[in-house]
Amino acid sequence: MFLRRLISTIVLVPLTVFALFYKPLFIIVLLLFTLGGLYEFFSLVEKKGVPVYKYFGTVVGLIIPLSIFFRFELTKGWELLFIVAGLISLFVLQIIKKDNSQALFSISSTIFGILYISWLFSFIVKIKLLPFGTALVGALIFITKGSDIGAYIIGSIFGKHALIAKISPKKSVEGAIGGLFSGVLIALISRSFLPNLDIFSPMHLVFIGFSLAAVAQLGDLSESLIKRDCLAKDSSGVFPGIGGVMDLIDSLLFTSPVFYFYIYRALSQ
Repeated sequence: MFLRRLISTIVLVPLTVFALFYKPLFIIVLLLFTLGGLYEFFSLVEKKGVPVYKYFGTVVGLIIPLSIFFRFELTKGWELLFIVAGLISLFVLQIIKKDNSQALFSISSTIFGILYISWLFSFIVKIKLLPFGTALVGALIFITKGSDIGAYIIGSIFGKHALIAKISPKKSVEGAIGGLFSGVLIALISRSFLPNLDIFSPMHLVFIGFSLAAVAQLGDLSESLIKRDCLAKDSSGVFPGIGGVMDLIDSLLFTSPVFYFYIYRALSQ
């Protein structure tokens, strides 16, 4: 398992680095991950016996990061307008459908998939468009995934006490603590390539590292909750040793918006 995870990591790291510095590749990779995440989520829900509008959800889910990347806004609140329009469209599709026995589940699951995968992941695009965006996205990924790796290694070696056994039996308290320390350490290391601003002082980086590491673990547990409810071990087997796209980006889905709002507010002051 460790060897397969290592091989997947070796492939993903250079791809991520190239995507950070080459904008066309950045949006292509992000769209592919969004597409993969949406496909896996809708597939899990369908296996649970809930019909979803996966094609509609996928199209809408891809438009969200694209509209942000190309700065396409009909109005100032374009994202909210887009979500409302999507919800109304889903109701129209359900109304004209012959079978309405699971209407509430179908609509709710489709909307949730769009928000959970596409909308949360699209905050990486928002961060990329901020001043010093490349360094910021690099730090976000470095801290988040570094925390994940730290939790995995410490948990594998020293893990004895289950964190939340009913959701993820393999996650341990020791691993969670290791992930928090790893997040702080890597945040401090990130200072070497982050801009020389007050918001990236050592004190701030300790706070950022700890917060992102904590939120990353919440994101991991949240995806585990979804998989357990759908009776699945992994979202898919795309990445050997890791699982699927959802297994790869689950922590980033939560850390991306948290990091964006923190940085955006700090830069606006």
